[in-house]
Order: sequence, then C-alpha cells, then structure tokens
Amino acid sequence: MELHPDNLAEIELIRRIAMADRAAFEEFYEKYSGIIYSTALRVLNDVADAEEVAQEVFFMIWEKAPMYDVTRGKPLTWAVTMTRNKAIDRIRSVQRRIRLREEATAEADQDDFIHDRRPFDDVDSQEKGAMVRAAVLKLNDEQREVIEMAYFGGLTQNEIAERLGEPLGTIKARIRRGMMRLRKIIGSPV
Repeated sequence: MELHPDNLAEIELIRRIAMADRAAFEEFYEKYSGIIYSTALRVLNDVADAEEVAQEVFFMIWEKAPMYDVTRGKPLTWAVTMTRNKAIDRIRSVQRRIRLREEATAEADQDDFIHDRRPFDDVDSQEKGAMVRAAVLKLNDEQREVIEMAYFGGLTQNEIAERLGEPLGTIKARIRRGMMRLRKIIGSPV
C-alpha cells in the first residue's frame, strides 16, 4: 500500500500522539476537529451531544493512539469511524433509557390493574415512585444509565459491564455512588 504524503503526515501525528506529544495532539485537533464535530452532528442532529461526542473521541484518540494500525486505514478514517460509532452508541443509549422508562411505566400501570389496592396505597406508591424517578433523573448520565440497567432492566453488573464495554469495577463503583447519591437525594434508605 503506497501512502500519500498527507497520509504520512497524519500517521506521524498519531505516532507522536501515542508517545504523549501534546503538540502533535493539538495539531491533530486543529486540523480535524471540524470534521469530527460535523460527523457527530450529522449522526446526532444535536449540537450539545455532537460537542460531547467530539470531546470523547479526542480523548479516545489520545488514549488509543498507541493501538492505531496503519494497515486498517488512514488516521482520519480511524477518527471518523470512532466518531460515528460513538455517536451511534449515544443514540442507542438514549433510546435504551427511553424504552426502559416506557417499560417501567407500562409495568407499573399493569400492576395497578392486577392488584386490588386501597386508595391510600395507590397514592403512597405513586408518590414514592415519582420521588424515586425524580431522584434518578438528578444522577449524572453514567450513574443513571447503570442504575436503570440494573434496577429497571434487570441486568447483572457483569452484563452491564459487557454492554457498555467498561471494567466491572467501574460499573460497581458507578452503581454504588449512584445509590449513595439517591439515598442522599431521597433522604431514606434505597
């Protein structure tokens, strides 16, 4: 495979980034941040989400530069592919949260029909449910996602770690911190 001089310059930048060269990273950022951002925006159609994804991708470039393989494509192609994948992951995550909320709501509605309750029980349950939902929404995105997956989605910590591609210890810590925050928000044991 014969490489164009521009490609050689890109590859050299990635090689230098892999060696923690901040100047090379800044140069790569200056050169390609517009393309990375516009790729994320095209997939997400949301400015704030596109900015977050672009930031995450540049962090990934900094972290994963040592793993870049020249035989698998140009550095820009590698970066754009990471951007597209990260943006699609973001969409799936949002869709998953929406689906979990809808399923939880549908399940709660179905339970109301199945169980014969006293009126005060329904009011108390609805108030507690609303309080817990409001508290969960106050968590940061990472904590909210793992708690919803564990408690509303019924996934184990190992399954969550696999789905998110994160270490098990990270997932456990997020759940623990999220539960501690929920206790603080609600003011009672969760």
